[in-house]
Amino acid sequence: MTTRVTLISAASSAALREARFDDGCPADAGGLRLARAAAGTFTAAGERWVSPSVRCRDTAGALGLDAVEVAEFAGLDVGRWRGATLDEVGATEPEAVARWLADPGSAPHGGESVRDFCDRVARGLERAAEHTGRVVAVVEPEVVRAALVRALGAPESAFWRIDVPPLTATDLSGRSRRWNVRAGRPLPDRDTGREAHRRGADRDEPR
Repeated sequence: MTTRVTLISAASSAALREARFDDGCPADAGGLRLARAAAGTFTAAGERWVSPSVRCRDTAGALGLDAVEVAEFAGLDVGRWRGATLDEVGATEPEAVARWLADPGSAPHGGESVRDFCDRVARGLERAAEHTGRVVAVVEPEVVRAALVRALGAPESAFWRIDVPPLTATDLSGRSRRWNVRAGRPLPDRDTGREAHRRGADRDEPR
C-alpha cells in the first residue's frame, strides 16, 4: 500500500519575517494572496490536515482546504521562549541556546526537545501511512524539517540545516518508515499552471 503525503509550508507571518518564535500571529496578507492563487490545486487529496496554529489555519483556508487539525503536526513547543527572537534569548540565556542548538535531546526552554519533536512528527507520518491515496497537510516549516530528518534517516543535527521557504510543497511517497522525497516545489497557480509562488514570495521570507 503506497501513501502520498504533501506537506505545504504555511504562508509567511510577522513572526517568521522577524525570526521570532511563533506567538500565534496570523499569516501575512501577501502570503495569503499567493495561497489563494493555488486554491483548488489539491482537491484530489483524500485527507486534508493542518497544524493547529493560526497561520497554518489561515493558509489552509486560503488554499480552499477544509482541513482537520492534527496534533502530531503541531509546531515545535519552545516553552518560555515563545514570542521572542533567537537573538533576544541568546542575550539573556546564551548557554541555554548553545545547549539547545548542539544537543537534540535538550529542552532548556521548558518545552520540547528537537529529538522528541522529530519523533512526534514521525508518528504523524505513520498515521498518514494508514491511508491510501493522498494526504495534504498545511504545516509549520519546522514540521517539514522534522519529517525530512525522519523520512531520510538523517542525523538530528540535520534539522538545523534544512531551509523550508513559505508556500512550498514537499512530497513523500511510500509507506511507514520507507519514504521517497521530493522537496521544496513552489505551489502552482491554478489559472496559469505556472509556479506562482516565486512571483512575490521572496518579500515574505525571513531575512
